[in-house]
This record gives sequence, C-alpha cells and structure tokens, in this order.
Amino acid sequence: MIHRTVLEFSLLIGLVLATGCGASDADRSDATQTDDLDRTVRIERPVERVVSLAPNLTELAYAAGGGSKLVAVTTADDYPPAVDTLNRISALPVDFEAITAKNPDLVLATDQVNPPGDTKTFDSLDLPVYFFSFSSLSDVFEGIRTMGTLLGTEEVAADSARTLERQIASLRARTESIPPAERPRVLVLIGDETLYSFGQGSYIHTLVEVAGGRSITDSLDASAPTLSEEFVLTEKPDVIVGAWGADYDPKRLLELHPTWDVVPALQNDRVYSLPASLLLRPGPRLVEGARRLAKRLHPDRFRTLSADTSLASRSVPEAPSSIAERAPTP
Repeated sequence: MIHRTVLEFSLLIGLVLATGCGASDADRSDATQTDDLDRTVRIERPVERVVSLAPNLTELAYAAGGGSKLVAVTTADDYPPAVDTLNRISALPVDFEAITAKNPDLVLATDQVNPPGDTKTFDSLDLPVYFFSFSSLSDVFEGIRTMGTLLGTEEVAADSARTLERQIASLRARTESIPPAERPRVLVLIGDETLYSFGQGSYIHTLVEVAGGRSITDSLDASAPTLSEEFVLTEKPDVIVGAWGADYDPKRLLELHPTWDVVPALQNDRVYSLPASLLLRPGPRLVEGARRLAKRLHPDRFRTLSADTSLASRSVPEAPSSIAERAPTP
C-alpha cells in the first residue's frame, strides 16, 4: 500500500510538471460553492482528484460524468463496476490520514452518512469538503447537476438529470390515473426485527406514490421512525417492502412477528424484497427502484414494463417478484 501511494504521488508530480499534461499553477483558479450545510467551500479548479465518502455520492459522480476523477471511495462502495479498480478508505470512522495521502482537490460527503462535525478536521487539514443532503427525489436530480458543477462536467450531468426526470415522469404518467381505492397501502421497512422505517419528508414516499401505492408512514413526525408491533397491526398494510437482500428467508418475518399473521400483506403473499441499494441509497438508481416497485404493486398493469437499460438500471440484477418465491420447496 505504501509503495502504491508513493507511486501514485510520483506519477501525479510527473504529470503536473510535464509540458501539456495536467494543470499548471497558471491554469488553476479558486471558486466558491455553498454546500447543503450552508457552508462556503473554496475549491481550486480544475478539480482532478476526488475522494467520495458515501456510495451514493460515487454513483452521482459517475452519473454526472466525473467518475474518472475519483481516486478513492469507501469500503462500502459496490457500484458501478468501475469502482472495483479504485482505492478504498474507511468512512465510518473517517480515515483522515488515508484521505490526505490521496492529495484530493475535493472530498464529497453527505450528512446522511458522514458527521457534519468532521468539517472542522477537514478544515484543519486544508481539505475542501462539500456536503450533500437528500430529502426528496428532486434533491437527487439536483445533486447530479451540482456534482457536474463541482467536477466541471456540467453538460453530461444536466443530460443525466434530465433523463432520470423523464423516466420518473413517464412512470408517474402510467400510475397517476390509478384511483385511491386501487392503490395498496405500503409499508417500507429497513429492518425486519427492529422496525426501522421512513417518516415525514422522505424520498421513499415519492417512490411509493410514483409506483402507484400509498405509504403508511408518510405522516409520522420522526424522519427515521422505529415502528412498534402495534403500529403494523393497526395500520394493516396491504404490501410490505423490505431492503433485506437477495438471500432473505421469508419465514423469518413471521417468526420475528408471529402476530402479523392477520396483516393483509402476509395473508396475501404481498411481502417483497428489493435490493437495498435501490431503496436506501439516494442516487440515480432510485428510478429503477421505483420501476421495480411499480411492477410489484401493480403486476397486471406493468406486466409488459420492460427492463430499463438507462444509467438508472445498468447491471442491477432483477429480484424475485415476491420473497415467497425464495421459500424452500417442500
């Protein structure tokens, strides 16, 4: 690792000094941007070396056309496949020494993953860090445009954001005519034992609405509520959607919550599991998450909905339509 770092640093110096390669001191200039924490961030342009501290920011960088500028990502990054060639650093807790060694022009962070208090350490190290925040689906699309501004890839970023917005608009056009009585009441869960979910103001409720459902937690005051057994029994969701991974055993849900045998979602085999990255990672693939959710909520209406081959869905394996399909056969 030391040898590799020294080699990268030597290569960087060589590129900067070489005639016609890299950016000379005369080519560089300062610019300021206001991040989502309302901080003024001074950035030296052009931005050529970037460290991402969250997987969704990595995906946004690639969607914005700036993936080639990334020099390190977190140990949790797994998409797109190009990240497999990048160096890994710890984001929880932040490995400041490893980041400093990468000599970045810019560090990307989000308050959903990275403690805002870390800005003080970054400032003391003279490392510019830009914080993103994502509450709504529109925040994600604007985040792509902002990423393009930061990385100098505005045209590609604007095109990517427009493409994703058109895809969401197209899906909404197919579901907006569904009457309320035909829209299933949906519970989206992060955990299956401890019932972590999404409260008021989350982008998750927009995904459910666009997919033709009604989220039953959209009016809860807490942004990240922990639900009770009684809440589920009282609300009686028609559909339960979890982010539990492809190997989730459907029997586990009822084993953990035996009283849920009266819940319509379990009675009618309407418990579905989508890849966590399509629900929990506010990035371009949320659009693919909404598309798959629509197929689950309204299989008759979306029987012919073909797999999207756009930037929102490339290389995302299709999950079974119901977690019941993964149950062992007798």
